[in-house]
Amino acid sequence: MTAFEKVDRFVRNLYETVFYLAVMAWKENFRNYVGRAGTVGRPRPVAAILGNGPSLGRELPRLLESGAARERDFMAVNFFALDERFDQLRPAYYVLSDPMFFRRSAQRERVDELYRTLNARVTWPMHLYVQYYNPEHFDYRAVLPNPRIRIIPFHTQLYNGFPSLRRRLFRRGLGSANFGTVVQVCEYIALLLGYRTVELYGVDHTLLDGLMVDDENRLCRVDSHYYDTTPVAPKPIFQKVPPRPYTMALYLSEVAELFRGHEILRDYAAWLGARIVNRTRGSLIDAYERDPLD
Repeated sequence: MTAFEKVDRFVRNLYETVFYLAVMAWKENFRNYVGRAGTVGRPRPVAAILGNGPSLGRELPRLLESGAARERDFMAVNFFALDERFDQLRPAYYVLSDPMFFRRSAQRERVDELYRTLNARVTWPMHLYVQYYNPEHFDYRAVLPNPRIRIIPFHTQLYNGFPSLRRRLFRRGLGSANFGTVVQVCEYIALLLGYRTVELYGVDHTLLDGLMVDDENRLCRVDSHYYDTTPVAPKPIFQKVPPRPYTMALYLSEVAELFRGHEILRDYAAWLGARIVNRTRGSLIDAYERDPLD
């Protein structure tokens, strides 16, 4: 690296660091909500994150039949509470990071159903993690009055400055691992809670499957989940905020950033002396050690 490149990198990192601190002071704050809340009771040795990729449909029955559930604290995401096996696994943690959970969207009816279900079915202590950034001031407690559910905010402002400072921010609950998926938020929260082994189930990340451009020049892909009962056709994909159609260049750049985020989380886990183990057979993530569930 030339002297000019070193100076250029230093200036960029300095700008990103100052920008991050300014935005955090203005838009969020510097409180470690996740760390302060701690774990749900005495933690088990392993935190198991349940994504909603198609492979979870094969992995869930094996987890339940093998008795492995008794050795893990589960962390569920999105609409898992609507699954009939939600009561069997009794997740200690639940994470919602998509803006549709606090903003009006085409999924509003399903989101309302999720909140009603969480209220009715959660009879055990559970931590629910939601975005601190909530410009519409959505009242989670109003839709989730269940006293068993503790609502805990997490920070969402991405940090892109000095890598050495990132680790220290992460450790204090001030970073954001929201590089594109709720699973990355889960990994960050599990590490922040002190788990030294974090497992991934149903995290296929097959984000290039079925990618195509239709006759109207719209980028489409197959977005399938473990709960889909019929084959899913390619559909146009849109940015969430604002809801604009993706271009191929923008989509591929965001997917690349998402996978880079997994490498950052891998390195952060190693720095903590922790392991992230990908147990999803066929997953496209190459950052973590793999141990597919038999």
